Amino acid sequence: MGSIYLIRHGQASFGAEDYDVLSPLGHRQSAALGDYLSQLDIRFDRCVSGAMKRQQDTARATLQRIADRDDRELPPIEVDPAFNEFPADAVIQAHMPELLQVEPNALHILSNAASHRREFQRLFSYVIQRWVSGEHEKEGLESWQGFVERVRQGLERLLNEADRKDRIAIFTSGGTITALLQLAIEVPPIKAFEMNWQIINTSLSQLKFRDRELALASFNSHVHLELMKNPELITYR
Repeated sequence: MGSIYLIRHGQASFGAEDYDVLSPLGHRQSAALGDYLSQLDIRFDRCVSGAMKRQQDTARATLQRIADRDDRELPPIEVDPAFNEFPADAVIQAHMPELLQVEPNALHILSNAASHRREFQRLFSYVIQRWVSGEHEKEGLESWQGFVERVRQGLERLLNEADRKDRIAIFTSGGTITALLQLAIEVPPIKAFEMNWQIINTSLSQLKFRDRELALASFNSHVHLELMKNPELITYR
């Protein structure tokens, strides 16, 4: 069987003007992942990243660490926007009128998310439940089903091109991993998102494949961070 390793990007710049940038901690997480993969002697046949900076930078930092340790050639990073994260900012903005009805201070909380993390998560969860339900479609906004279909097409391209025992790394984001897990284990969307909230930065989830059949082998492994014995390395955003 072949293996697909789903790797969430390192910690991004939550609360900053540009979220799509790895934080210094995100770079440390990526280096720790590279060390761990090197120790396991996992050799990828293909490495794919979404087109977002935090995804590509995680891929580069992780693979560079492997190359530095092992002095071996690694496959190039292929960029496929199918594995981009869903448009979270656009989803929030589209649902803002309803959000303000349940939380009048929503704009203040969202504008100061770094100092209101718990309140931000509560509001974000409310918006995601509306979006994932499919009952509140917004014109011009990528729907949950449209997002899953985008991810499905990227996955199908990989499977169509894969050899039987290929090991493929996908550097992506939490929402994309959620969509891939839904495709693999066919859980309802809202249940899939309950798993999403648990996905740790630079964690590894593994899918096994035979032809076009998928099976979940592991979820959200972050041993590489636990081995560092530094709780601040375990982050969710």
